[in-house]
Amino acid sequence: MRVIVVDDDPMICQAMSLILTDYSDGRIIVASTATGGAEAVTLANDVQPDVVLMDIAMPGMDGIEATRRMRALPHPPHVLMLTSLSPSNTVERAVEAGAEGFVSKTDAPGDIIRRVLGVCDDAPQFNTASQRQLITGLHAQRPTSRRDEARALLDALPEREREAVVLAAEGFTNAQIAARMFISERTAKAHLSNAADKLAMGRVQMARLVERADLPMRP
Repeated sequence: MRVIVVDDDPMICQAMSLILTDYSDGRIIVASTATGGAEAVTLANDVQPDVVLMDIAMPGMDGIEATRRMRALPHPPHVLMLTSLSPSNTVERAVEAGAEGFVSKTDAPGDIIRRVLGVCDDAPQFNTASQRQLITGLHAQRPTSRRDEARALLDALPEREREAVVLAAEGFTNAQIAARMFISERTAKAHLSNAADKLAMGRVQMARLVERADLPMRP
């Protein structure tokens, strides 16, 4: 298995190369090393390695952008991010760029070898720290995505139907909704009925939808 090690510190490149060579029982060959993102992309195109160990923070082109470009090559390598720190959103951004796992510079040699070999079997390779950050990020995004989904459903309704649904969610009766919208109570009921049909929801469900949408306060 051919590997390229990328890190802006030549000493890290040397140390990782020794680990990969000495602890892999001949299963891994370090084909080349690079100290910058642009250089790494060129090497990956020329050498066509199986795996690239990619540092994140590098001057010029960082590891995430280099990963994105490598994954767009005609023969894209597997990419494992090589890091000692995990800044906020790093894991998510790296995965979006095409990385398939994380390797810490402080991981035990056996773990590093296992991750490099495992990623070639199309098995994601995330150490404990990166798994924790990815899960935390997903949990943080979930409320936002649910809010946006709810807002999109409400925005798909005609304006007057949407207004009636929001007023109903605020606890107004049909008569009160009619008075606030300057329409008849019959028309208010029709707006709510039409909205319910379009959303496939009852009145309580629509109220929960409005709550989830967390709409800005009306003047």
